[in-house]
Amino acid sequence: MSADRNTNGTDSPAARLQALFEGHRLTPTQRRIAHSMVRRAADVPFLSSVELAELAGVSQPSVTRFAVALGFDGYPALRRHLREVAPVEQAPDAGSYNEYQQAVEAEIENLRHLAEVLADPRPVQKAGRLLSASRPLPVLGLRAAASQAYGFAYFAAKVHPDVRLLHEGGTMIHDRIDAAVRAGATALLCFALPRHPREVVDTLAYAKEAGLTVVTVADSAFAPVAKVSDLLLPAAVGTGLAFDTACAPMLLGRVLLEAMCDDLPDAQARLEEFDARAANRGLFVE
Repeated sequence: MSADRNTNGTDSPAARLQALFEGHRLTPTQRRIAHSMVRRAADVPFLSSVELAELAGVSQPSVTRFAVALGFDGYPALRRHLREVAPVEQAPDAGSYNEYQQAVEAEIENLRHLAEVLADPRPVQKAGRLLSASRPLPVLGLRAAASQAYGFAYFAAKVHPDVRLLHEGGTMIHDRIDAAVRAGATALLCFALPRHPREVVDTLAYAKEAGLTVVTVADSAFAPVAKVSDLLLPAAVGTGLAFDTACAPMLLGRVLLEAMCDDLPDAQARLEEFDARAANRGLFVE
């Protein structure tokens, strides 16, 4: 089966690939393959299944199963389809971008760099094990990083039994860390973005003194929070606009969630239970 699923009218190879994947419920491994294909949209139509597997860091049979999941008879059929709908195109001249486009391009480059860092998955896997094992799991993010912490905590609570969001500073924050430690917490996740509040550094130092292992997502391995973090995962922010952009830290947070799910044996069951309850309540518009 190789019917053309591109219905969005765009001529971008990456966008055509995105359209191909839309509407399919892919496994984490299959999403990894899809992500790798979008990043290398111009090259993918000419890659063998073995080469694509190496690019995505998965097995060759996983690539075959991915093609079948998309409705093709196998990877050769998928590749033929890609050669028809995602031809190589000339990239626009960077000098022709306006200031808004330049900010987007810079953020895309941050994401490319993050992908390169994640070529070694061991730090994220280690972080996933630490976070999934902590009951409860405190998640810290103040000021600019508060939204990152909130987003992570929102999704983590769907698979982790006890997530405690710390997104407001003040004298109570040490009390809340003490309470988490008394309840059995062993690790804390922090999102730290510029400008780095002194309170975040002080809070992480306090958390370490309390016996917590501190995992931090920061804009740089040289951020002020590095000295009070046990495991720091860097993800650059964009600085081309009046306010920083944080697509890479947000994505790294989602990657951490994926790593946590890999170490939470009941994660899938919890998600399915949530979906069932949401359907019964009519929570979402279909």
